[in-house]
Amino acid sequence: MGDWDPAGAAATRRRRATLTAGRTASLQPVNGRSPAACDSSVTADVCANDGQRRRDRSVETVRPKTRSEKKKQRRNDLGDRMSCHKTQESLLTSTSGFNNYRGVLNWCVVMLVLSNARLFLENLLRYGVLVDPVQVISLFLNDPYSWPAACLVIVSNVFIVVALYTERQLSKGSFSELVGFLVHCINFALMLTFPAAVVLLVPSVTPVGGAFVLGSYTILFLKLYSYKDVNLWCRELSTVKAKKLSRSLSCPSAQTLNGGDRKVCYPGNLTIRDMYYFVFAPTLCYELNFPRSSTIRMSFLLRRLFEMLFFIQLLVGLTQQDMDLSRMTERLLRLAVPNHLLWLIFFYWFFHSSMNFTAELLRFGDRQFYKDWWNSETVTYFWQNWNIPVHKWCLRHFYKPLLRRGFSKIISQSAVFFLSAFFHEYLVSVPLRMFRLWAFTGMMAQLPLAWFVGNFLRGNYGNAAVWMSLIIGQPFAVLMYVHDYYVLHYREEAQ
Repeated sequence: MGDWDPAGAAATRRRRATLTAGRTASLQPVNGRSPAACDSSVTADVCANDGQRRRDRSVETVRPKTRSEKKKQRRNDLGDRMSCHKTQESLLTSTSGFNNYRGVLNWCVVMLVLSNARLFLENLLRYGVLVDPVQVISLFLNDPYSWPAACLVIVSNVFIVVALYTERQLSKGSFSELVGFLVHCINFALMLTFPAAVVLLVPSVTPVGGAFVLGSYTILFLKLYSYKDVNLWCRELSTVKAKKLSRSLSCPSAQTLNGGDRKVCYPGNLTIRDMYYFVFAPTLCYELNFPRSSTIRMSFLLRRLFEMLFFIQLLVGLTQQDMDLSRMTERLLRLAVPNHLLWLIFFYWFFHSSMNFTAELLRFGDRQFYKDWWNSETVTYFWQNWNIPVHKWCLRHFYKPLLRRGFSKIISQSAVFFLSAFFHEYLVSVPLRMFRLWAFTGMMAQLPLAWFVGNFLRGNYGNAAVWMSLIIGQPFAVLMYVHDYYVLHYREEAQ
């Protein structure tokens, strides 16, 4: 009893009363909730308190800086104002990493146009206006009642139907693979020889009309060859009962294309509609299901149509005005730059305006008709990127098959250049009815040129060499043909 402390007992009673009051308060309803509900929200309250503590700490981090920190910041700002230099390369240095030369390209185009405008005006003042719309029509027609070039284009439908019929018979098993191969070979041989024979034997076919016809038949030849190959691959995969084919060969029947069109599988693609869509599509490589755009953009279509009409008129006008045929030999090199300008305009008109117009009209999705060939540092890169449809065809149907048959890369590349040289000569010599082999020689000369540029020139020097070959090489060969053609005909008239 002597050890009992009244003050300590009183403190103990006060602590118990405090704990009991706190416990009772925690069991009271809060905001209309029952004590059980409040008890079950303990975890949420803890999380809320923890989140509040985090927010408090974050507020502390964005509190105004102290006086010393402000002074340090002012010193840094003053140092930035006083220091305006850092280690960096000049933009035109190759190691700077800068590659946006759009303004330089525009400047070059403006200078090229202005320089050729001067020559055009000089020619205009010296020789007068030489542009004649009637002469343009005469380039295609000698006789207004005889249209042999148009008739040949219409006859090309026969070869299209023969190719489609052959593939249908092969899909049904009515033709063996050997018979189908022979029919296709005969069809392809006639496609190249028949129009050439007509152009050579019919006097009313003009050089321009003949070039147009042979160009159309050459494009059709490449298309139908691809059509034959792809359908052959489909049959080969069908025979091994492949469950899933690649996108370019087959597809699940339930899927749809980007434009909402239903995908087709072999042999459902062997229809007149599918065949003629491929014939008019701006590509040389056949697929069962082409990528399609969802709609036709009328504003885009009209812009391309305007460009087509404008640039074809510009091409015709510049060609007629600058062709002083009596002085052709003297002006071969002088006309190289204007002729190169015509080549550039033709490239833009055909590969950008015309092919985009056709693609938009057919809702054809793949619009990569060319790449950045103007940046070519090797001749090989140029030929791979300036005409993508032809490059894809050569790669898919000629170069890779040669590699699979065991030929080396050098032989396969040489074969591709040889094939290209043949068609270049075919498209020039036959319409002109003379064989000078300028185009063939020029194309085959690309092989040693590609080797030299690729091994001895790099970067800007290689790009300059490619541009020199374009400015001097190709226009020079064209001018040689034109010169020889008119010299030949003038001599015949003189005799």
